[in-house]
Amino acid sequence: MERRFDRKVVVITGAAGGIGRATAVRFAQEGARVVLVDVSTAPLDNAIAAVDEAGGAALAVEADVARSDEVERYVAEAVSRFGGIDCFFNNAGIHGINTTLLDESEELFDRIIAVNLKGVWLGIKHVAPVMKGRGGGAIVNTASTAGLRGGRTGFAYTASKHAVVGMTRSAALQLAPDGIRVNAVCPGWIETPMTRAIAAGVNPADPEAYRREVGSRTPLGRTGQPEEVAALVAFLCSPDASYISGGLYAVDGAATA
Repeated sequence: MERRFDRKVVVITGAAGGIGRATAVRFAQEGARVVLVDVSTAPLDNAIAAVDEAGGAALAVEADVARSDEVERYVAEAVSRFGGIDCFFNNAGIHGINTTLLDESEELFDRIIAVNLKGVWLGIKHVAPVMKGRGGGAIVNTASTAGLRGGRTGFAYTASKHAVVGMTRSAALQLAPDGIRVNAVCPGWIETPMTRAIAAGVNPADPEAYRREVGSRTPLGRTGQPEEVAALVAFLCSPDASYISGGLYAVDGAATA
């Protein structure tokens, strides 16, 4: 595999999840030094082991992305350990997708907005100055196909992902003079612990039946894999995407086409 990220430093939030872990492995395979951030270090063990197996150097940092002091800390630890940040996969998020406008609790709404929206903003806010000091960098935010259309459920989740779309576009404009590119990936149904939890919520008796249904109604006839999102993230962070910024990229088997 081409090593487009030799000695580059990549920070990934939500790194213990399916997409975060797959992306960490992809960057490690291409030579990157990877900082894995998640709300608890225990689930990061598998991600760290996978990065090690792929031949990459890794650092695990426990942090809540919705807390400014903890975001500052994961940025500081990345700089202290590896000297800077070249690429940032702003990926942490929670779903609440099975709730509706009327039954969503205020507590759940606030937490989804805190993680999915405020966490993305804080990440950009604290990472961008470090990138600026290195002459530029690349940021990829995780939005969702829920950020490209309305949803019959997941009210706060849908609202938060629409906001990530807006932040991505605005950040691309505001950070362009600093040589920082900002894009967003918009995954559809990707096989991850999050989507397995969603399937279990929709059809507790037979989650697999719901997953098959989702795949059958996707134009490509199947659900997606985390590695397919990881490949796009790596491209958007690479020199191959040097003139790409402010873009939104669906990874959904043509579901939103």
